[in-house]
Amino acid sequence: MKKIGLIGGTSWHSTIVYYRMINELVGEKRGTWGNPPLLIYSLNIELMREQNKEKINTAYLDIAKKLESIGAEALVICANTPHMVFDYVQPKIGIPILHIADAVGVKATNNKIKKLGLLGNRPTMTRGFMQEYLNTNFGIETIIPDPEYIDKCHFYISHELTQGKFTDESKSFFKEQMELLKTKGAEGIILGCTELPLLLDQNDFELPLFSTTQLHAEMAVQFILEDNPSSAG
Repeated sequence: MKKIGLIGGTSWHSTIVYYRMINELVGEKRGTWGNPPLLIYSLNIELMREQNKEKINTAYLDIAKKLESIGAEALVICANTPHMVFDYVQPKIGIPILHIADAVGVKATNNKIKKLGLLGNRPTMTRGFMQEYLNTNFGIETIIPDPEYIDKCHFYISHELTQGKFTDESKSFFKEQMELLKTKGAEGIILGCTELPLLLDQNDFELPLFSTTQLHAEMAVQFILEDNPSSAG
């Protein structure tokens, strides 16, 4: 099996979910004895809260190089927002970063979906890195909640979900946002925060929900097992 490096810590709750999912998915393919070799670097979430782009870029490049130097053959950033560093970090290292939007784009394309609603924290929804990647690489349009709801989305994610707090109030709010995105033409909804699938699942809404966490973990497992005859089945 190929060895991948996981960059986590934003938040540690989501990093645990990635670690568990990747091991479970590989176990389904290889048997429960077949857990993959993984390298994990968990950074302090305060780095992202500062929103100093230069500092964030520098930190992720340093981590990426460290993981590459100790044998990682690809990198998985275990959250949505830190993918803002992709364009800065990827050209400076010799191994691929498995982009979370690729996982979403492939799934949406397979489902013939061309317009997606996006829920996440403020940077994920407003900085455009997810939307631009999906549009450029898959021709998919991505829409976000109206401006008056952005701060509340960010609050629930940053101050509750990433702290392991999941309430009926936050669940009701995000379900309302999904309804509003549907009225704006969304054919599916991206759960673009690693903790959102811990709050919501497909039973909560009629449109297809795209859990970036699940899809990204599946993408990582495909890389780990590719070109490996014993991974069949």
